[in-house]
Amino acid sequence: MKGKFAQEFKFQHYLNFFTVADIFGKIEKNMGPLGQYMQVAHGYYTFPKLEGEIGPHMRFRGKDVLVWSLNNYLGLANHPEVRKADAEASAQWGLAYPMGARMMSGNSNYHEQLERELAAFEQKQDAVLLNYGYQGILSVIDALLDRKDVVVYDAQSHACIIDGLRMHLGKRFVFNHNDAASCEKQLERATKLTKETGGGILVITEGVFGMSGSSGILKEIVALKQKYDFRLLIDDAHGFGTMGATGAGAGEAQGVQDGIDLYFSTFAKSMASIGAFVAGDKYVCDYLRYNMRSQIFAKALPMPLVVGALKRLELLRSQPDLREKLWQIVSHLQTGLKERGFNIGNTSSPVTPVYLEGDANEATNLVTDLRENYSIFCSIVAYPVVPKGVIMLRLIPTAAHSLEDVQRTLAAYEQIVPKLKRGEYNKAVPVHDMV
Repeated sequence: MKGKFAQEFKFQHYLNFFTVADIFGKIEKNMGPLGQYMQVAHGYYTFPKLEGEIGPHMRFRGKDVLVWSLNNYLGLANHPEVRKADAEASAQWGLAYPMGARMMSGNSNYHEQLERELAAFEQKQDAVLLNYGYQGILSVIDALLDRKDVVVYDAQSHACIIDGLRMHLGKRFVFNHNDAASCEKQLERATKLTKETGGGILVITEGVFGMSGSSGILKEIVALKQKYDFRLLIDDAHGFGTMGATGAGAGEAQGVQDGIDLYFSTFAKSMASIGAFVAGDKYVCDYLRYNMRSQIFAKALPMPLVVGALKRLELLRSQPDLREKLWQIVSHLQTGLKERGFNIGNTSSPVTPVYLEGDANEATNLVTDLRENYSIFCSIVAYPVVPKGVIMLRLIPTAAHSLEDVQRTLAAYEQIVPKLKRGEYNKAVPVHDMV
């Protein structure tokens, strides 16, 4: 190339090199691992709408269905005392009160009362009320750590923990799920590194893992404190209210509540509400109050939710029959599944996974069959959440379910497995009229 043409070519090449991509153009071409299925999934497999009174029997797309997908463990969502407390608090306070962040103008006696009662229930000195579970633990992790600190965490930690760790500027080491030897190996690495950085070590795991239902190895991890210097943060979203002699959670169930330095849980499961809390030593909670940016710069939890949480906590403590009913349903469901040869993994909690062999296409058709022909609504999980070739049906039993609900579900499951084995679900994904 010579002359003017060559100069124009070089100039255009120069412009192309510095061209800035359109951020919206990028996402238009790649909607993400789940978003790519939006056209056939939205409104049915994803973002479904369950209607009617919250409970085991609701309506889906105009049809009555038996629901196993709600984390309403103790059945408090529609408990008459809860509904009454929610309604009266809403009428008295409205949803605006208190206005502002708690540090500035949004604090109240009820917020502080709820913190005291949560701390006492969890056998800790203090507790800090949080607006949301996901946002809450992310903010706790961010406030606690600096770049000198090292985190050791379980490989199957919830997304909220992973996102919190992404904000951490220091090192983090992952240990194999519920593997004490792997945890110790990572603690050895962390200990060596902190001798160089001058930082501390935070171990993070869960009381109950929400997908598999397995309990975290809290007892084994607490025992490692005899050899290593670290603090322990537990996310017990699924254990709070369901595990332990009083419902105080997985730490109580395993007899190591004292060894948990920070106990975190959400109101979105057993409490059937919105909000969360973290409990621990008073000076640590005070530090978090003054350093968690998501709470300092966010409006306080509205009064009806706080008063409602006080009522829910009262029922959780005073009505152990709710927890007993839950475990009756759990026992019948899990025992019935195992007796029929179903693989439910190593769950030790109400979370009940059922593992089947199949691909994502078969999973989609299987859940359609359950919903359309058996009127059973449960969550279904496929790759990449579980390994390729595995389908996981995830059932959440509650105190509101009946033994008749269990028997109906067991009978349906007995019928879908032969269909799966015969390859009846290995066909094109059905496209529903999704409005």
